[in-house]
Amino acid sequence: MGLEQDDEGGARRACVIVIGNQKGGSGKSTVAMHLVVSLARAGLRTGSIDLDAGQATLTRYLENRRAFAEKRGLDLPSPEHVPMVPGTSLEADIRRLEHSMLAFHEEVDVVVIDTPGSDTALNRAAHALADVLITPLNDSFIDLDVMARIDGDSMTITGPSPYAAAVWEAKQARARRDGTSMRWIVMRNRLSHLDARNKRDMEDALNDLSRRIGFSVVPGLGERVIYRELFLNGLTLLDLKDKGTGVDISMSHVAARQELRALLAAIGMPKSIGL
Repeated sequence: MGLEQDDEGGARRACVIVIGNQKGGSGKSTVAMHLVVSLARAGLRTGSIDLDAGQATLTRYLENRRAFAEKRGLDLPSPEHVPMVPGTSLEADIRRLEHSMLAFHEEVDVVVIDTPGSDTALNRAAHALADVLITPLNDSFIDLDVMARIDGDSMTITGPSPYAAAVWEAKQARARRDGTSMRWIVMRNRLSHLDARNKRDMEDALNDLSRRIGFSVVPGLGERVIYRELFLNGLTLLDLKDKGTGVDISMSHVAARQELRALLAAIGMPKSIGL
């Protein structure tokens, strides 16, 4: 995944992973949290930025984690975190993002940016920083609409969505800025366990779109109550084997860990995280 990089002058630069989707409720913050913890557990110096000031789910997740660790006397790996609360102007917010990234490039190996489900100039600026863009997508045609326009009769793609066009512009901006490319990964979250027609149609549409606009498709995380339960204590699936967490591992936890293991492998995560 290229977790340590050099710019043209030979200086070390952190890898930037952006979790992005202009539709809310796709599981961005859950993915971001599990990703930053997995990176930290792999021994990488990890930073995170929460641009979703309205929900601030990642920030709340990490606050819960810190409080739980202090209460239980645990050493839970965590990132260096920056919550981005909106300032007096958009220009000021973009400057703060740039300053945070400059500091991170000197201090960490990888930065994960959690973005809001909306189209703003700040969101677009974050996308243009990505070495890897991960787009969680619920497995339904309602959510697929954020990626492409679909003809309901023929089930064919009639064109890209505004978000897909924005990602293309971000890729072009990245290439113009430093001559490098962005890797785009689309995660199919909340996959049905049944071989339903809707599931097959979604797979065909995504595969067609991936060839047109250049992303890879990987299986994501299922819809499980355990994610909401883990949030309250700031825990992830990667923490469950630690002594002192007080979580009894169930078959649902085991199945979820298998999903996460497959996801991290598809993304290209180090194998040393011990999941």
